[in-house]
Amino acid sequence: MLYTAMLPDTFHASHWSPGAQRAWQRAVSVVQRLGATEMRLPHLFWALLVDEGRAGARMESAGLTLSDLMSIAPPLSVLTLDDFEQMTELPSLTASVFSDEIVDLAREALHTAHQQAGMGEASTEHLLLAFRHSEAPWTELVAGCFPDATNLPRPEAPSATTVVAVPEEYQVQLRERQSLNRAELFRILDAASNRCREGLRVIEDYARFSRNDGFLSRELKQLRHDLQIALANFSTAEMAACRDTRGDVGVSIETSTEYARQDIYDVLIAAFKRTQEALRTLEEYSKILAGGVAHRFEQIRYRSYTLEKAVLQTLRAREVLASQLLYVLLTEAQCPAGVGPVIRGAVAAGGRMFQVREKTLPDRALVEHCRQLRRWTRELGALLIINDRPDIAVIVEADGVHVGQDELTVADARRIVGPNCLIGVSTHSIEQARQAVLDGADYLGVGPTFPSTTKTFTSFPGLELVAQVAAEIELPWFAIGGITDCNIAQVIQQGARRVAVSAVVSRAESPVEICTELVWQLTTAADLGSRNEPIDPDSAGETA
Repeated sequence: MLYTAMLPDTFHASHWSPGAQRAWQRAVSVVQRLGATEMRLPHLFWALLVDEGRAGARMESAGLTLSDLMSIAPPLSVLTLDDFEQMTELPSLTASVFSDEIVDLAREALHTAHQQAGMGEASTEHLLLAFRHSEAPWTELVAGCFPDATNLPRPEAPSATTVVAVPEEYQVQLRERQSLNRAELFRILDAASNRCREGLRVIEDYARFSRNDGFLSRELKQLRHDLQIALANFSTAEMAACRDTRGDVGVSIETSTEYARQDIYDVLIAAFKRTQEALRTLEEYSKILAGGVAHRFEQIRYRSYTLEKAVLQTLRAREVLASQLLYVLLTEAQCPAGVGPVIRGAVAAGGRMFQVREKTLPDRALVEHCRQLRRWTRELGALLIINDRPDIAVIVEADGVHVGQDELTVADARRIVGPNCLIGVSTHSIEQARQAVLDGADYLGVGPTFPSTTKTFTSFPGLELVAQVAAEIELPWFAIGGITDCNIAQVIQQGARRVAVSAVVSRAESPVEICTELVWQLTTAADLGSRNEPIDPDSAGETA
């Protein structure tokens, strides 16, 4: 209802059509969006121009666009049609928002409506016509909107008696703004903080005890720690004193799925959503007590979104790549007998993941080469990954793409290949490995481990990096770089359970024999279960 205490006659809803009421409210939204102190003519003009009402139709017929408005009101250039579509929850009006020029224009629109046809309400067309009787540049801007009103006489100046006053019994009465007392506020904050901590602990227990994931366990614990620091802005004693579990009406409210979880995905998703909803509650209600801490809750919530992606992506990737221990990188020039025998030999030995690494082939030749390998790998039930080229991965319907530190980011590659393709990332330090996990990679290449005969490196993080990644990363990863059947034992000893190889298989007289030896050593190491000790990021036992 467009009622204000100071201007009841001019802005009462009974004087304006529904379209005009929306125009007024959207103009207020513009004022708020731009951080202005009062409504001016450009704000209302923007609301009329983008609306699909009668005024908007006239302006469209006259050829008026947003560009015409921006030329005389540059500050509005930050607004787009998307802003208009987002203005669904329209604000109520208060008298303080109207400038004198807006009040004058509103009264003239009402007077015009009454004088022209004795109408009881003014439409968006009457608002637009009032612009015609305003000052330059508005008169010139709307001149073409009323070709049928060229000789329309200017109405007499509106007076206070023009608008019929609404009887008091029909006027909307403004209620005082509602507020929470301190006890109610602390009760809300207490419940939200408990839900948030509980949700984070459920997730952390999975990463720590089920997956032994040192990195994600540490990230989740840090999030809990930062949450506790933010909550320290509120008195724990006061929140506890305001707690009323016995009187909580929500205790007896249950849903049919509340106690049902199908698998670990359900548990984790429910815990993350509980955490994020609680963080939003903390963020909003803390603004009443201490606005500064609200920003901390907001940042923790954003970080929880990143960790949700990393935790769920790690779980999914481990399922998809559970049986993939040997990853063979293929370059046609390095395969004396061609890539076909290498693929068949590796598959026969248990290796079912291949990467096309062709740096010199023209694009058309590369596409045809990848299509042939796609046919072979699909028939053999193997995965095909394309190196560096997400576009070609999409074209040939490959299973994924692999990118390096200087190629596309995971986010950019994901936009091209979509949600279901695998994305691998080459990492050369523990920091890069951690970042790739948070970025949403499906697997990592970790190395180079040893000098390689197929690729030149200026430095070798070597076995030390393998040990670092093995100690804290549970996202599937492959040690890579110069690994052969002669040195794979060293890699396994440092914790690697997957390796990526190239020349040792491609150039072998019998690819199947080499792959069999590599797979046997990896399988034996996996069966020994040498990494079953629980990760303890707290350094204080499993009860911490």
